[in-house]
Amino acid sequence: MRILTTIAEARIACREARMRGELGLVPTMGALHAGHISLVRRAREDCETVAVSIFVNPLQFAANEDFGKYPRQFEQDCRMLEAAGVELLFAPTAEEMYPAGAATFVDVGELGAKLDGASRPGHFRGVATVVSKLLHVIAPDKAYFGQKDAVQVAVLARMMRDLNFEAELVRCPIVRDADCLAMSSRNAYLSAAERQQALALPRALIAMKAAIAAGERSPVRVLAEGLIVLAAEPGVAFEYLEAVDADTLERVTKIEPGTLIAVAARVGGTRLIDNMLAE
Repeated sequence: MRILTTIAEARIACREARMRGELGLVPTMGALHAGHISLVRRAREDCETVAVSIFVNPLQFAANEDFGKYPRQFEQDCRMLEAAGVELLFAPTAEEMYPAGAATFVDVGELGAKLDGASRPGHFRGVATVVSKLLHVIAPDKAYFGQKDAVQVAVLARMMRDLNFEAELVRCPIVRDADCLAMSSRNAYLSAAERQQALALPRALIAMKAAIAAGERSPVRVLAEGLIVLAAEPGVAFEYLEAVDADTLERVTKIEPGTLIAVAARVGGTRLIDNMLAE
């Protein structure tokens, strides 16, 4: 696996890779887990060459968020990626990605202010900016993102459409631990007791899935089932629980197959998200 730290060398390496066949990109902020590796495996199935980026993007963290303590484990990440068959790793510095005087951002408008964007102003501007830069530098045929970050996926799909990126966005399923908690780098922040409290999120989704399977289509009544579960766990401070169109993030009046049901909550000092698509 080649480790590339500059945009210039990444462009050369990726140009050479595209001459051999399709190139897949898995953008990450490191602190890798099985969820990330599932994206790598999917890219490995689809493409001749797989590139992964590791970059903790300062633009998507507010001043009161966890940029400074975000988990960083570069050597371990490298071992995981090599074992998964990744050929190219792009690991730039912040100065490389945002040179002095950089003043251009990508803003997706109202879509970036919904759900997670409502509680994290500017977050998706930072996400859209860094992903657009990665797509320009790597120029992949396909870019792979996890469904756990469903709001992010909707934002990036809109950005890629509006700005005419050639890459195909590939959505990959949520990967869960044995206890059903959605895998996330931030799970490392949870104490044993907090992890048990966090299980209220997947339990709420299971309750809502059961209501839908029983024929309920009213968003109000389906979400009420999830709220009952969340309210029963005092350690969970829920931020939102919504049923929305998966592409526009607009609230729906009837739950249909493919409706996104998304939840965000804080457990202790850790913000967690989870979701499901109605069947």
